[in-house]
Amino acid sequence: MLPSSFQVARALATTRVLEAPDLDDTLALLHRDPVANAFVATRVEAVGLDPWRLGGEMWGWFDEHGELDALCYAGANLVLVNAGPQAVQAFAERARRQGRRCSSIVGPAEPTAALWALLERSWGPAREVRGHQPLMATSVPSAEVLPDPLVRRVLRNEIETLMPACVAMFTEEVGVSPLAGDGGLLYQARVAELVSTGRSFARFTEDGQVVFKAEIGAVTEGACQIQGVWVDPAYRGQGLSETGMAAVLDIALREVAPVVSLYVNDYNLRARAAYRRVGFREVGAFMSVLF
Repeated sequence: MLPSSFQVARALATTRVLEAPDLDDTLALLHRDPVANAFVATRVEAVGLDPWRLGGEMWGWFDEHGELDALCYAGANLVLVNAGPQAVQAFAERARRQGRRCSSIVGPAEPTAALWALLERSWGPAREVRGHQPLMATSVPSAEVLPDPLVRRVLRNEIETLMPACVAMFTEEVGVSPLAGDGGLLYQARVAELVSTGRSFARFTEDGQVVFKAEIGAVTEGACQIQGVWVDPAYRGQGLSETGMAAVLDIALREVAPVVSLYVNDYNLRARAAYRRVGFREVGAFMSVLF
């Protein structure tokens, strides 16, 4: 029996770890969708493809014509980029052979769901699966919500004051404390990095308490991504998330990137409504598998 055209194409396609000569093609692929690919693109733009500096391997899937057509970042997170069915299957096979080394799988909802369906038997069970997380973006300042004038960049000497708010946000969002395992050394280093690069924002009370905070976690040529939005529980219901986000959005558009994005859990209806009032609109959906 002669092989089908699909079998021939699949045989000709290949997957391998990308290296320095692949950098231009990798960036071109990432820049096809700067909003969806912000997390991976910001790392590659900053350090290239060296696994040690990247914090993981970048797997590339090449189609039957030898063209790089999909990516999978395999580090602390497993993240798909532009992955169709053949690429998803190839990446799943490679991930199964390697074994799970990541703490989560995150990416565009449809291919991530397909990847998890192939990996669940060998990698599962997951601690939690968040199957639909709206991806939201905007390229204009808020027309409805005035920015909070008290939201500003966090200073380096304020890191210790900021840390409890960061830990509370992470624990609330992820369900585990970032201080577990290594005592929080990596997490504290990440918070310090965001502060030192001017990408951490907060509103402080007169006595130094953090009541709102957010960070710009990913920055690329075409877009940036806001993360870690948090309001002190004692101050919730006062609109601080809206005015605070409007302030961060205004700074991000003026100083960081032409498009600002974020993604949010679909069950967090209050946050989704707040982001819509600030001006964000849904442009896609992510999925997260947490271990």
